[in-house]
Amino acid sequence: MFDHRKYSAFEPIRLTDRTWPDKALTQAPDWCSVDLRDGNQALVNPMSVEQKTRLFDLLVKLGFKEIEVGFPSASKPDFDFVRKLVDEKRIPDDVTIQVLTQAREDLIKRTYEAMAGVKKATIHVYNSTSTVQREQVFGQSCDGIKAIAVQGAKWVQQYAVHHPDTQWSFQYSPESFSGTEMDYAIEVCDAVIDQWQPEGGRDIIINLPATVEMSSPHLFADQVEYFCRNLRNRQYVRVSLHTHNDRGCAVAAAELGILAGADRVEGTLMGNGERTGNMDVITMGMNLYSQGIDPKLDFSDIIEINEVVESCTGIPVGVRHPWAGELVYTAFSGSHQDAIRKSVNYHTEHKKAHWDVAYLPIDPRDIGREYEAVVRINSQSGKGGVALVLERDYDISLPKWMHFPLSRVVQGAAEQSGIEVSPTNIKRLFEEHFVSVVSQWQLHDYDLHAEGQHVSAGFKIGEQQISGEGAGALEALCAALTTGYQCQIEVIQFDQHAISGGTDANAQACIAVQINGEEYCAVAVAEDTSAAALQAMLTAFSRCGIEAVQAA
Repeated sequence: MFDHRKYSAFEPIRLTDRTWPDKALTQAPDWCSVDLRDGNQALVNPMSVEQKTRLFDLLVKLGFKEIEVGFPSASKPDFDFVRKLVDEKRIPDDVTIQVLTQAREDLIKRTYEAMAGVKKATIHVYNSTSTVQREQVFGQSCDGIKAIAVQGAKWVQQYAVHHPDTQWSFQYSPESFSGTEMDYAIEVCDAVIDQWQPEGGRDIIINLPATVEMSSPHLFADQVEYFCRNLRNRQYVRVSLHTHNDRGCAVAAAELGILAGADRVEGTLMGNGERTGNMDVITMGMNLYSQGIDPKLDFSDIIEINEVVESCTGIPVGVRHPWAGELVYTAFSGSHQDAIRKSVNYHTEHKKAHWDVAYLPIDPRDIGREYEAVVRINSQSGKGGVALVLERDYDISLPKWMHFPLSRVVQGAAEQSGIEVSPTNIKRLFEEHFVSVVSQWQLHDYDLHAEGQHVSAGFKIGEQQISGEGAGALEALCAALTTGYQCQIEVIQFDQHAISGGTDANAQACIAVQINGEEYCAVAVAEDTSAAALQAMLTAFSRCGIEAVQAA
């Protein structure tokens, strides 16, 4: 029955002179969290009063100045929660709480009872205006639906008079706005605004819900621009957006809707909401942040936000959730890992004024994440990523030519286990294959005698004494091993650097040698450069196996 022919395309409005594509986002909109109402009603197990209180406190901490706290006329838990906020004076003076009600007098009266004593609040009244709802749900004409909206606006205004000490804002939503004929939506909203008379200074919000996301974001933006152009008292009204995510485009629709003229956005943390969810405030806010725009919300501790949201809603935050997910700053691809390592180093060396790091659109530390999570190693990882883990977690810096042999060892371990290789195990594998050496091949002492351009040297290795000559200490050791074990040795790569500062600095030597045609790599650390180089050679030599060399 999977048949696309049962559906018809969304019919866009005709707006050939649209202006929003030429605009850019330059500041954050007014935000309103609807986690405690729209988000809560979408939960299998709605939040308790205690959970709602904890989430409310988080929203205040994040910086929300408008918070929709419930539908108090619809349920006792919502009513009790609103009363708790008011009676316990939990609402900061700079925060306006918002409550939702249908355009029915008994529900509006009950809503004001829940809000009695609040300092400032928004009464949000709605009724559905869409073609489908008018025809198939309510069986009402356009005039009938508009009359419901106007009567609801009158009741909202009348009951506010009984609470003169509260600073009231009024909000109206033509529910399913995006499925409503635009001229009719404007007609209904004009009628509601006329009733509320915002010319006198009252804060009026017209909220435009994409209750079900029906079209691509650019078509929604056209609707918003058309609405804003043609609303009669636009200068007295804040236009708000409430986008849903049925097509996966709620954030995009909200961003384009702001370009199209809207002032305010309603949404939830992590996008929790009916069906596929609401507009995700964290995603949109962090999108702005990543472009150098102050989101006017503080997401600096994303770990705490995730924990509170998961605890209160019972919904886990997806590991690939934009900005907030556990794995979004983690690179498994080898090429990504190498690019991150190089880009971070470049960024540090050149002291760039603005963040510009490959594969990391923001610095994870800005939101409380750690670089320990940037690179993790599995069988798909490359040489650069493995080296970065050692450098990042253990301050072990290796030359580029050592990245491949190290990666080959780690990748082999990952393929054998089939799981991620932890930083601890990467270090263990590094030491086991490139650093550790049996006592038989440990350098205990050496003695150098320079004769012009030549060096004669004696070495105490384990329990044996060997000697050789060459242009330097390392060449003398190669000569001693070549003679003593009848083998061919060629140094093909060598790198050495200090690994600490001051007079007690240690030296690290990395070496790659060919012994009878086979390549071996090793790393050694010692108090002086000669000792480090000699031990690296002995460690590499120990890997080829004495018996095999003697037989050769």
